[in-house]
Amino acid sequence: MEIFHSSLGRNGECLISDFRFIFYILSLSVNFLLMLVLSRGKCGLSNCTTRCLLAMAASDLLFIFAEILLWRLKGFYYPGSFLNITPVCSAVYVLIRASTDYSVWFTVLFTFDRFVTICCLKMNRKYWTDKTLAVVLAATSILLCSKNVPFYFRYKRGWIINNVPRYCYVKSSYYTDPRWRGFQWFDIILTPFIPFMLILLMNTLTVRYILVASRVRKSLKGQSKAESRKDTEMVSRKNSVICLFTISISFILLWGVHSANILYFSIKATDRSRKIHFTSAGEILRDFSCSTNTLFYAVTVPKFRAKFRNAVQQLVT
Repeated sequence: MEIFHSSLGRNGECLISDFRFIFYILSLSVNFLLMLVLSRGKCGLSNCTTRCLLAMAASDLLFIFAEILLWRLKGFYYPGSFLNITPVCSAVYVLIRASTDYSVWFTVLFTFDRFVTICCLKMNRKYWTDKTLAVVLAATSILLCSKNVPFYFRYKRGWIINNVPRYCYVKSSYYTDPRWRGFQWFDIILTPFIPFMLILLMNTLTVRYILVASRVRKSLKGQSKAESRKDTEMVSRKNSVICLFTISISFILLWGVHSANILYFSIKATDRSRKIHFTSAGEILRDFSCSTNTLFYAVTVPKFRAKFRNAVQQLVT
């Protein structure tokens, strides 16, 4: 009976891994198609917004490639490969952490772009240009990559096989050394708690601005609640409010479990085995958020939906 249950558990893990593998391959294909559609332009978006979405799609592709294909699935599909060499898997982990930060902070940058475009017209016309955005994207990428370099020294070798260090094991000092503990708290605050607050703040201010402007526009046009006429500008603003609320709620929900999990282990790093299901659920939701960010934001634009639908139809046919 014990052998049956253990074999069933292994088969269940393999089945879950297969489903996750299929999902991430689909996400990889969708994000690549998104980048192709966005790079062609004419989607009803400004240049800055298009570049923000392109940066988000690129970070999602990098996350799927590093986190899923190079890290999680190597034990199931290509064990014993060069990815298990200690320096290689340490570098892959740095890439994973950097791609996660990219996915989150490029989302913050996209939210800031929406805030500036809607609420700060003078700043949008004078300062928020393509060159400014390019500098901000480059600086953000370099800083986030540099911030994750210490994670390379988080691991130690497991065995030496044919004079080659193999496998990555977390150093015991990672959980006890005050310097590592301080770095962990810095990492947690930077991603995702500061993005939480920034996204909520900017979306709240944007929604407030839209609601106030809509009331003013409605009063100036002299419309009453009983009138059946539709104002396209009002409909567009209503859709923007719904989109921004959905963005904030989905980001918090998908990252909330993982954030609570890492916060718990940072405060009380004991009894990790009791929280394995909670940890897995949080990681799956986080992976889902980092894999589908760009698609979720882009499909709210009607012109982009039409172009994306045409691209999918051409790909299928």
